[in-house]
Amino acid sequence: MEYDTRTRAIDDLHRAVSACKDEQSASEGKSIVEGLAKLKYELQHNRPLTPLVDDGRPDVAKYNEELNALQFPTWFNVPWLYAECYLYRRMSTLFARSTHWKDYDVFFQQKMSTFRSSRHAVLELAAKYKELVSQLQEDAPKSQSPQDIEDAERLLFIEMSEICLWGNATDLSLLTSLTYEDIQKLQGADARKSSEKNIIVNHLPAAYNALKVAQKAKPDGPRRVDIVLDNAGFELFVDLILAGYLVAAGLATQIVLHPKSIPWFVSDVLPADFASLLNALADPQPFYSTPSEDESNAGKTPQPLSAKQISELSFLFQHWSTLHREGQLMIRPNLFWTGPGSYWRLPKTDSSLYEDLRESELVIFKGDLNYRKLTGDAMWPTTTPFEAAIGPLGSGSGIRTLALRTCKADVVVGLPDGEDERLRDMNGGDGDNGARKWAWSGKWAVVQFHDGKA
Repeated sequence: MEYDTRTRAIDDLHRAVSACKDEQSASEGKSIVEGLAKLKYELQHNRPLTPLVDDGRPDVAKYNEELNALQFPTWFNVPWLYAECYLYRRMSTLFARSTHWKDYDVFFQQKMSTFRSSRHAVLELAAKYKELVSQLQEDAPKSQSPQDIEDAERLLFIEMSEICLWGNATDLSLLTSLTYEDIQKLQGADARKSSEKNIIVNHLPAAYNALKVAQKAKPDGPRRVDIVLDNAGFELFVDLILAGYLVAAGLATQIVLHPKSIPWFVSDVLPADFASLLNALADPQPFYSTPSEDESNAGKTPQPLSAKQISELSFLFQHWSTLHREGQLMIRPNLFWTGPGSYWRLPKTDSSLYEDLRESELVIFKGDLNYRKLTGDAMWPTTTPFEAAIGPLGSGSGIRTLALRTCKADVVVGLPDGEDERLRDMNGGDGDNGARKWAWSGKWAVVQFHDGKA
């Protein structure tokens, strides 16, 4: 966790405490600030990690058992994945053991600020989404053959999934026209080739085929897709775009979203973030048009939303709220996702969650940390098959896994022979000093699928 992130968490809580009117709340908040500052000091000065204080959650024992097995190492000499997870879990204990700050998220303001700053992309995607869902609710044109329609649907699934992968609405240039005929024309478009050039492994067609096979086998039966979420803000917004699309397109009848249970890696989704995003869409004018503190200081006033823009955002709110109300869009947190180790432990550590995921037609894991945990955060040879690297979640697991991951750490598997070397040799790839810097920036991505039900 970077220095300025730790400092930002302390500053956020300090501001909240300063604005607090209740004396008991303020006093308790100051104690938490002191605890965060102590944690920061221990990390910077390479002190030994200490056992987590019991805050009533059952995962404390698992963290402490592992810490004991590691023989209480110092911060600079502990496995990186455990150190990262321990840091956020220890921060959580400071709040969980309080009376007035139990549900406080020191990263909430940052998450919502990031979502607000994505205004242009949100508005553009909202307009496209309304048009797309409206079209999907109509019958396909009779002039198109079943194969032509399925080809268009496959391409649309790939485009929507790639938007979700990058979390970037600039990819919406691919969806400027939404007729079946025009979607097919995108197959060879320069825009499509440009969007795909940095996806070094792309198994989206195989994932689509799995969903279509399930759709044909169970046209009237329940077909669930699970999404293990990553970041809040705009990324959660595009996750919901994908979720709504999958239901509207008939590729799933239910979406289950898996957020974290505690503030995690700064921007990870909590259940409250879902509610906050919907609340912003329910009344978007004040959210997007009220000047922020920085804008007020700079004398800037955001342009008010137009009636059309409000209508399009309202469509999103109504559609997602209806799906949630009718049980087609569910939020299901679990402490397993904030555990200290990899997802290789899932079958034995949380057998009920494991069995539940086996009921899903497809489990989508979003982001870099989920990918690292899927693969055991191990330094595999980059040509290691994805199904081997995910261990117990691979062959015979009964789980169909799709990882949507922009690379921000060294761990990467499933690459063709020579691909890692090619990327290292590129400018900034740092092949000269042996580092895999190409995998650090988020410029490159992998989309990897394995059918554990086969």
